[in-house]
Amino acid sequence: MSTNGSRPLLEDLNVIVAGQGGDGSLTVITLLAGLLRQRGLSVYTERDVLSRIKGGHAAAVLRAFSGEHYCIGDHIQLLVAFDEEAVRKKARYLDEESIVVYDDSIGPLAEQLLPEGCRVYPASFSRLAMRHLRRELFKNSIAFAVVGRLLGLEDEAMEQSFQNRFGPAGGRILQYNLEALRLGFEMASQLGLTAGRGLYKIPQNSARAQLLITGNEAVAFGFLVAGGRFFAGYPITPSTDIMEWLQKWLPQYGGVVKQAEDELGAINMALGAAMTGTRVMVATSGPGLSLMQEGIGQAGMAEIPLVIVDSQRGGPSTGLPTKPEQSDLNIMLFGGHGEFPRIVLSPGHPEDCFYLAVEACNLAQRYQCPVYLALDQGLSQNMATVEPFKLENVRVDRGKRIEGKELEKLPVYKRYLLTEDGVSPYSAPGTPGGLSLVTGNEHDEFGFVSTDPIVRKRMMDKRLGKVTGAKDLPPARTYGNPQAQVGFIGMGMLFGPILEAMEQLEAQGLRAQYLQPRTLWPVQEETLRFIERCQRVYVVELNATGQLAHLLIRHGAQGHKLQSVLKYDGTPLRPREITQRVLQQEEIKA
Repeated sequence: MSTNGSRPLLEDLNVIVAGQGGDGSLTVITLLAGLLRQRGLSVYTERDVLSRIKGGHAAAVLRAFSGEHYCIGDHIQLLVAFDEEAVRKKARYLDEESIVVYDDSIGPLAEQLLPEGCRVYPASFSRLAMRHLRRELFKNSIAFAVVGRLLGLEDEAMEQSFQNRFGPAGGRILQYNLEALRLGFEMASQLGLTAGRGLYKIPQNSARAQLLITGNEAVAFGFLVAGGRFFAGYPITPSTDIMEWLQKWLPQYGGVVKQAEDELGAINMALGAAMTGTRVMVATSGPGLSLMQEGIGQAGMAEIPLVIVDSQRGGPSTGLPTKPEQSDLNIMLFGGHGEFPRIVLSPGHPEDCFYLAVEACNLAQRYQCPVYLALDQGLSQNMATVEPFKLENVRVDRGKRIEGKELEKLPVYKRYLLTEDGVSPYSAPGTPGGLSLVTGNEHDEFGFVSTDPIVRKRMMDKRLGKVTGAKDLPPARTYGNPQAQVGFIGMGMLFGPILEAMEQLEAQGLRAQYLQPRTLWPVQEETLRFIERCQRVYVVELNATGQLAHLLIRHGAQGHKLQSVLKYDGTPLRPREITQRVLQQEEIKA
């Protein structure tokens, strides 16, 4: 934070809006994100909600900045609290420089809840909304006006954002929200926040083309442009957004979206569609993935190409439906009875989600096996600004797909032909000259059921060998100082916090490097080499048992070098938490 005259210039702004579910916290953050993007800032948003439609603590968080970040920062400049519970739950993120705007409609805030020096602006949002508009819901629009004034945003820009957001909904909705905005401006003036001159000044950077997108939306978009044309799923938090996005867009490109009666129906619909040669994807979360295991095993045995998105959440059972966790790794790697090939990819941010979704479609057809995309709640649902995707770079690879003329040249077509690389030429059912026998039983090269021990061994070796020697899987990416002796490995939404923790550690004299493994299975040699060249490697995970660390040890990593940094309480891991854990361990080792 720098100064600009008497007002601090915020080049890294963090805002929390919190209250009860249904208060409209996310609406305030979404509108604010749009305005700050127009000023040329990058944006990252996060949500903290319960698995209910209304009620219970809910919060939305925004970070706006110049530069590049993929997480919420450690310091919160502004908390907008619609009730006292919001202050109680979020006070730990505040310090003496923070500001709290508190809805005191039912009474003043208890001062002992806040750090010493923290400024409080009382603002009766609910009372004002009820008095003038007869609906408490409009308090979020009133609050938005106060927040905008506090940050020094122009009244006209805020009004235009309301025109854009509420205009399509109809005249009366727009009229009421504009009235609420006007009431907010009046309240801000009473608090001493005049138009265009708030407590802070927000940079005005050169506007540039950016997408504000979630990981779920990026996956769906990637699937679409990669030629995906059939999606099956069942609503389950936090993966449902993928189906909703595709329901809107996929039919416009000749695709089909099926909402099944449950995950069992979804996976079997997907298998049927994939057998036709169509690019197919399903998306689910932990409990749904458990139900899909038999169908995924069928894809492995019958060598059916299929992309499976697992948006991980807290488990087991129903667990924490709206909270982040990374505890499904074992089921993606080893789930299902018997042994069959699969590939597991792990994006770290929305741009990664787009391109790895494209690659997942290619790999599924290239190797004729299930391909997982391992997401987590934060990566799935948090929004981030990214550069526009380069659609011209998208390439479609259908592997050994053969059509009618190629079939005519073959003396005989064997669907499961034994080949050197384990991948058989494939023609879609109904292709003249082809043969389509699909079974869950073991089978010979034609697809006929067989229990012959020799055939069994050959087919098992064929299937398992397809991916173990694959040389074209997405490589890891490394960041930081390649000579540093301290390393990090972490996946999914931990991408941003680890990078920022490395900056904090370097400021304290500890250099580090980070490997982001984009292919989790098969385990890549480059990951093991990274561990070899470091003295210590901190494996950061959102689970209780260190699943990724154990996977690496199982495949040859030197266990004495690995130190797990784990969190599994349902809250995101902040950069400062990683920094503190590492510094503590480094001090112990010293």
